[in-house]
Amino acid sequence: MEQPPIQQQYDSDLWNPDLAPTPVAERTWTWHHFASLWIAMVVCVPAYMMAAGLVSEGMNWWQAVGTVLLGNVIVLIPILLIGHAGARYGVPFPVLLRSSFGTRGARIPALARGLVACGWFGIQTWVGGSAIYVIVNALTNNVLTGAPLPWLGIDIAQVVCFIAFWLLHVVFIRYGTQAIRGLESYAAPFLIGIGLALLAWAYVMAGGFGEMLSTPSQFVTGGAREGQFLAVFGPGLTAMVGFWATMALNIPDFTRFAKTQQAHIIGQAIGLPLPMALFAFIGVAVTSATVTIYGEAIWDPVVLAGKMGGMSVVVALAALALATLTTNLAANVVAPAYGFSNLRPQSISFKMGGYITAGIGIAIFPWKLLESAGGYLFVWLVGYSALLGPIAGVLLADYFLLRKGRLNVDALFMHNSEYGSNNGWNLAGVIALLLGILPSLPGFLHAAGLLDAVPPIFDTLYGYAWFVGVFTAAAIYLLLASKKTAD
Repeated sequence: MEQPPIQQQYDSDLWNPDLAPTPVAERTWTWHHFASLWIAMVVCVPAYMMAAGLVSEGMNWWQAVGTVLLGNVIVLIPILLIGHAGARYGVPFPVLLRSSFGTRGARIPALARGLVACGWFGIQTWVGGSAIYVIVNALTNNVLTGAPLPWLGIDIAQVVCFIAFWLLHVVFIRYGTQAIRGLESYAAPFLIGIGLALLAWAYVMAGGFGEMLSTPSQFVTGGAREGQFLAVFGPGLTAMVGFWATMALNIPDFTRFAKTQQAHIIGQAIGLPLPMALFAFIGVAVTSATVTIYGEAIWDPVVLAGKMGGMSVVVALAALALATLTTNLAANVVAPAYGFSNLRPQSISFKMGGYITAGIGIAIFPWKLLESAGGYLFVWLVGYSALLGPIAGVLLADYFLLRKGRLNVDALFMHNSEYGSNNGWNLAGVIALLLGILPSLPGFLHAAGLLDAVPPIFDTLYGYAWFVGVFTAAAIYLLLASKKTAD
C-alpha cells in the first residue's frame, strides 16, 4: 500500500507554514541583502551609545572603538556557524533547537531568546518614540513637555509618542519578513550617509579630529578615570558580544532565505564588524565633540539632536526613528515571533507572535533600562549574555561536533523521532543550559544590586559571562550527549 507523504506524519504542535523549511524557490537572499540587513541594524541608537558608554566607564576613544570591533569579530563567528544550519536546511531557530534540546525541550531556549528580544523591542521602541517627542517639541517650542505621570516617570506626551512609534512596528509585523527585508535594503545606504553627515557636523563644530578625540577623558563620570582599561575591558567586551548574541542565536531565521551559503557568509562579514566599529567611532567622536561644542558630554543622540536646533532636528531625528525601526523589526521581532509560534503552532502564527512581542515590549517599562550607561552595559547587556551564551554553546556543540552538520529535517517535526525521545526532552541540552548559566548568576545578582557582595571570582566570571556560558555549556553537553550515545 502506498505510504502517505511524510509531511502528513508531522505533529500539529510542531509544524505550521511559518515554521516549515523554506522552499528552494523562496531562498532568494543574496550577499547584498544580508549586508544591507546588518548595516541597517547596526545604525541604531543603542549601538551609537555603546562606545560612549565604555568611555564613560574609563576607556579612551580608541580603546572603546577597538573593544567594539573585537567584540563584533568574535560574535561574527557563531553568527556564521549557526547560520550555516539555516542556509542548508531552511529551518528557523526554534526548529533547529529541537536537535539539541528535544522537540518539547526546545521551547525553553526559544522562549528565553524571545523574551530577551521583547526587552530589546521595548528599548528600541522607546528610543524611536523619544525621537518623535523631541522633533515635535523642537518644532512647537516644547509644547509637549509636562509633569511625569505617577508610576511611569514620563509625561503623557512621551507615552503617546511611544505608542505611536509602537503602532508603526505593528504595521510591518502584519506584512512579515519580506516587507522587513525590503525596508532594510532601502534604508541601509541612507542611514550610513546620515551617520557620516553627523560626524562631519561634529568635525566642523569642534574644529577637527584633534579637538574631538582629545576630550573623552572630560566626560568620564561617576568616579571612573582613565587608566581603568583592564577593569572595564572584560565586561565591556562581553557587553559588545552580548549586543548581537541575540542575533547569533536566531540568525537561521534569516539565513533560511539565503540563496547559497556563500551569500550569507560574505554579506554578514561585510555588514557587521566594520560598520559596527565605524558607527561606534561616530558615537564616541561626536560625544567627545559635544564637550567642546556644548560644554558637556551628550552621549544620547536623541538629546543631542534636540540641542542642535532648526531643521537639523527634524532630519536627524527622522533618521534616528528610521534607524530604530529597521533594527527593531529585524533583530527584535522576527526571533520572538517564531519563538512564540513554536510554543503553539496550531494557533500562533508568525504574525500573532509578533503582536505578542509588541505587547510585552510595552509592559517592561523600557526607559528604566537606559537610565545609566553602567546599568545598560553591565546589567542588561552582560546579564542576558549569561543566558544566551550557554544556548549558543549547546547549539554549536550539537550541530558541528556531535552531528557533524547533519540533520534529519523531517524528524524535527515529529515527536516520534530521534529528536523526540524521553517525551521530547533532551536532558543533556537542558542540563548543559542550566549549568552554563550557573557560574555567572552570583555576579549578575551582585551587579543588579540584589546581593551586597560576592567572592571576587564570581564578579570576574560574570565579566566574561558569554564566553563562560558558551564553553561551559558546550563541554557539559558533549559529555552528557556522548555518554548517552555510548549507552
